[in-house]
Amino acid sequence: MAKGKINVSVENIFPLIKKFLYSDHEIFLRELISNATDASLKLKHLSTIGESKVDFGNPQIEIKIDKKGKKLHIVDQGVGMTKEEVEKYINEVAFSGAEEFLEKYKDTAKDSGIIGHFGLGFYSAFMVAEKVEIITKSYLEKEDAVHWECDGSPEFTLKKDKKKDRGTEIVLHIADDSTEFLEENRISELLLKYNKFMPIPIKFGTKEIDDPKHTPKTIKDKEGKETTEEQKKISVDNIINNPNPAWTKQPSELKAEDYSSFYRELYPMQFEEPLFNIHLNVDYPFNLTGILYFPKLTTNLDVQKDRIQLYQNQVFVTDNVEGIVPDFLQMLRGVIDSPDIPLNVSRSYLQADGAVKKIATYITKKVGDKLQSLFKNDRAEFEKKWNDIKIVIEYGMLSEPKFFEKALKFALFPTVDQSYFTFDELKEKVKEAQTDKDGNLVLLYATNADEQHSYIEDAKEKGYEILLLDSPIVSHLIQKLEGENSELSDKNQPIKFARVDADSIDNLIKKDEEQISKLTDEEKGKLKEIVEAFVPKEKYTVQLEALDSKSNPFTITIPEFMRRMKEMSQSGGGGMMGMNNFPEMYNLVVNTNNDLMQKILKAKGKKEEYVNQALDLAKLSQNLLQGKDLTNFIKRSFELMK
Repeated sequence: MAKGKINVSVENIFPLIKKFLYSDHEIFLRELISNATDASLKLKHLSTIGESKVDFGNPQIEIKIDKKGKKLHIVDQGVGMTKEEVEKYINEVAFSGAEEFLEKYKDTAKDSGIIGHFGLGFYSAFMVAEKVEIITKSYLEKEDAVHWECDGSPEFTLKKDKKKDRGTEIVLHIADDSTEFLEENRISELLLKYNKFMPIPIKFGTKEIDDPKHTPKTIKDKEGKETTEEQKKISVDNIINNPNPAWTKQPSELKAEDYSSFYRELYPMQFEEPLFNIHLNVDYPFNLTGILYFPKLTTNLDVQKDRIQLYQNQVFVTDNVEGIVPDFLQMLRGVIDSPDIPLNVSRSYLQADGAVKKIATYITKKVGDKLQSLFKNDRAEFEKKWNDIKIVIEYGMLSEPKFFEKALKFALFPTVDQSYFTFDELKEKVKEAQTDKDGNLVLLYATNADEQHSYIEDAKEKGYEILLLDSPIVSHLIQKLEGENSELSDKNQPIKFARVDADSIDNLIKKDEEQISKLTDEEKGKLKEIVEAFVPKEKYTVQLEALDSKSNPFTITIPEFMRRMKEMSQSGGGGMMGMNNFPEMYNLVVNTNNDLMQKILKAKGKKEEYVNQALDLAKLSQNLLQGKDLTNFIKRSFELMK
C-alpha cells in the first residue's frame, strides 16, 4: 500500500472546492456520471479503431444507494485506470484525462461524444462526501486493479484491489450535512434533471413489469365462477435515460411523429402540440445540434422563458440560455447541444465568448430560414398560425437587425377583415387610396377591433384598409418600420402609421378637397365657447372640424405621437422618461356640419345636456365612460327619452 500527498497548489483545496468552485452542490452527480460516460465512450472509440481487443458490449452506468452505510456508488464498465493513471489524473488536481485522450486521438475522436471539459469534476465529490474511494481496473489485461482512498485532506492511500471486471466504481461516504443525497427520490430527481439524455444507459433501481413468459390461467372461485389468475410480475433494471434523443439524429432519420414524441418527452406536462420545429445541425465553424419548437404563444410578453434546455454532449447544463440564444427566441422550447459552450462559467463570460456569439447568429439565421420556408411553401397554413407566433417575430424584428431584413419578406400584417399582407403587398394595395396630399402613404391600424369599432367603420366608408395590430410592442414596431422606410425614402414612398382613433378620418389622410362648414365664423366661435364651457379644459382640447354631416357630432381622439410614446414607455423604451405619469389629454373633435350643432346653438335651456350627452357618447366609444360619469349618463339618457 502506498501513501502520498495530492499535488495541489494550496493546502486547503477541498474546502475551496466545497464552498466556491461549484455554486450548486447537486452537480457533483452530473460531474461523476459525465466522467463515467467518458470512460465508456473512450473504450468504445478504442474498440472502433482497433486499439482495444476487449468486447465493448452494452455497458451501463449504475447508481446504487447504501442508506444504512451512508454510501453512494457510481459504477461504470469503461476503460478503467491503471495505478499510473490514478496517480496522474486523480492526484494531479485539475489534470483532465479526457482532454489528453482527445488530444492524443484528435484525428479520429472528433465525433466520439467524449465530454472532456470537466477537469476538476471528480473533486466535486468532496462537496457532499467526507471520504471518497475509487476502485478501478483498466481494460488492459495485465494491469492490476487499484483502490484509492482520500478523506478530504491532501493525504491519500493507494493499494492493489481484487476487482476482476474492467471499469471504475466511485464510493462516496456522504457527509452529515448532505444526507439528502441518500434519498432515492433526490437522486432520481437529479438523474432526470442532468442525465436524462446521457449517451450511455444509466441504471438506477428496479421496476416491476408483467412477466412476458407467464400465461394467466383461468380458475374458479368459491362460487364456481371462472376468473383469470393475476399476472405475475418480474423485476427488471430501471434505465432512467434516453441515450439516443432525437436531436442526436439526422433530420432525414426522423418523422413528424418523432419530433412530437420528443417534445412530450421534454415537456411531459405540456398537453398542447407545438406548431412546428426547427432542427439545428452544424459542425463548422462550431459544433451545434438541437431542436427548437414553436409553441402557441399569446401576445403576453411575460410568457415563461427558460424553457430551452442547454446541453454539452448530452449533459444538461442549464435552462437559462440568456446570451446563447437571442432574447427574442427565448420564448421557444427545445434543446441546444454544443461541445463548444463551456460549463461552470459566468453569464458575462458566455455573452463575451466568440463561439457563443457565432452560435446565437446561427440560430437566428436558421429560425429566419425556417419561417421563410414555411411562408413560401404553404402560405395559407402560415397565415393560420400567424397569431400564435407573431410576438416572437415582431420582437425579433425589433431586436435583431439581420432578422428584421429577412422577416420583412414573411412578416404578416393582418387587417380587421382577416386579410393578410406582407409589408410590400400592403403598401402596393393601399397606395392609391391612402396617399395623402403631401405624398405620404398613411397606414391605418386598430389595436382593438371592438373598442375602436366606430372609427374603423368611418375609415371603411372611405374605402380604406385598416390593419389589426394588437401586440404589446406594436408602437415600437411601427416606429422602426417608419424609420427604416424613411432611410430608403429616395426609393420608397414615405410612410406614416396612424391609429384610426388618433384623429378624424379626414385629418388622418388629408386630401386636396376641403369640406365646407355649414356654420359661419361667428357661429363657430359661439359654438366653441359653448362647448368649452361644459368640457373639462384640463383633459380636452376642443377642435372644430368641417366633416361629413353623417359623421358623429363629437369624436374623442388621442394624438398619435403622444399615445405612441406613452405605449412605448409602458412596454419599455421609447426614450420618454416619466410618460406613465403624463396627464391624460385628448382632442375633442366637434363636427360643425352635424345637425346637432344647430340644436346646441339654438337651444335655450338644453345646451349643457346636449353637450354632455354628446361628450359622454364620444367617451363611451373610447371606453372612457366609467363610474359616476357612466351613472349620470344613464340617468340623463332616460330623462331625454321622456
